[in-house]
Amino acid sequence: MGTFNHLRQDFPILDQQVNGEPLVYLDNAATTQRPTLVLKQLMHFYQTDNANVHRGVHTLAERATADYEAARQKVQHFIHATKPEEVIFTKGCTDALNLVASTYGEQNIQAGDEIVISVAEHHSNLIPWQQLALKKGATLKYIGLTPDQELDLDQAKQLITPRTKIVAVAHASNVLGTVNPVRQLAELAHANGAVMVVDGAQAVPHMPVNVQDLGADFYAFSGHKLMAPTGIGVLYGKAALLEAMPPYQYGGEMIGEVHQQTSTWAPLPYKFEAGTQNIAGAVGLGAAIDYLNALGMDQVAAHEKELVNALLPQLLAIPSVTVYGPQDPAKHTGVIAFNLGHLHPHDLATALDMEGIAIRAGHHCAQPLMEALNVPATARASLYIYNTQADVDRLITAIKKAKEFFRIGTGETK
Repeated sequence: MGTFNHLRQDFPILDQQVNGEPLVYLDNAATTQRPTLVLKQLMHFYQTDNANVHRGVHTLAERATADYEAARQKVQHFIHATKPEEVIFTKGCTDALNLVASTYGEQNIQAGDEIVISVAEHHSNLIPWQQLALKKGATLKYIGLTPDQELDLDQAKQLITPRTKIVAVAHASNVLGTVNPVRQLAELAHANGAVMVVDGAQAVPHMPVNVQDLGADFYAFSGHKLMAPTGIGVLYGKAALLEAMPPYQYGGEMIGEVHQQTSTWAPLPYKFEAGTQNIAGAVGLGAAIDYLNALGMDQVAAHEKELVNALLPQLLAIPSVTVYGPQDPAKHTGVIAFNLGHLHPHDLATALDMEGIAIRAGHHCAQPLMEALNVPATARASLYIYNTQADVDRLITAIKKAKEFFRIGTGETK
């Protein structure tokens, strides 16, 4: 381990102290930090190329348009879309999933149809389908978990039927740290005439993703979870599906022609990019992809696996710690949710923050999953490329310190 230790110097925010301790940032599933490369690219764009895209013939407008469309092509190659027109820029993963529900879903779901998701979905990939089902009189079905807290593929085979029109599942869980069998689910969906929608927010930054190999009809992810600016995201959709869908929003840039009583729409991808987009965000996303490509996504995944192999067994060995999701490191992403005895996760997160360690605590926008796990909330540590063995050791030491301070497992309460 240690191949990526030098990367910390690329992230200025990590070079600080929190509560008198060197910062250990382990909240990467919520948002990642940005490398100097991305920050410089944003500054360069604003200082040299800033203009609106697709709207001008002057030099700055042409340069800005070239930057923006270059970012689209970088995304295309990064996720292996067949062509750049299949890449729609959005505000984020949530926006992208709502786009699909509000256009494809609105157009294709009828009363009596079924939508299948999992009980472990982030609210972004749950509420749009829940509300669509309520509006249309459709049925929303949930794939449950196995005793090992992995997605129950056998149950999925029973739930996905010819009445199913949409299957929507996360590629990787933001709580359980599992990688779901997307390809098998897509095959089930397609065999029954349904489309496969994938929430890739916790996958694209951490592992190689090929939307064609996965069989995804739609695939969504956020830029801020892979070191890009906030407010930028991506919806991939198969061109034939996107072309048949109505626009998501109306306004400038998404039109072909506008008359007093009628309008026509621009071709892909612009039909779904109304108004001035987050141009700098797209440029920053392209820079973040350049950074990851230079590292190699296989190496990114391998680095995180090494950290999981170091962290998970030590965490499981602490008495009174409960880990949610698979306990086999080979089945785990860098997202690890856990609780320490009766201690509320917010109290544990506060105690760790006093040691300079940033983790997440709460329901992680996955309340149905918390209900299934029979807990109100969990603590969550999530790893990324700039984390190290030293970070893992600091976390374990701090959890043990909190265990002693709060007298967890002694029968006493601090």
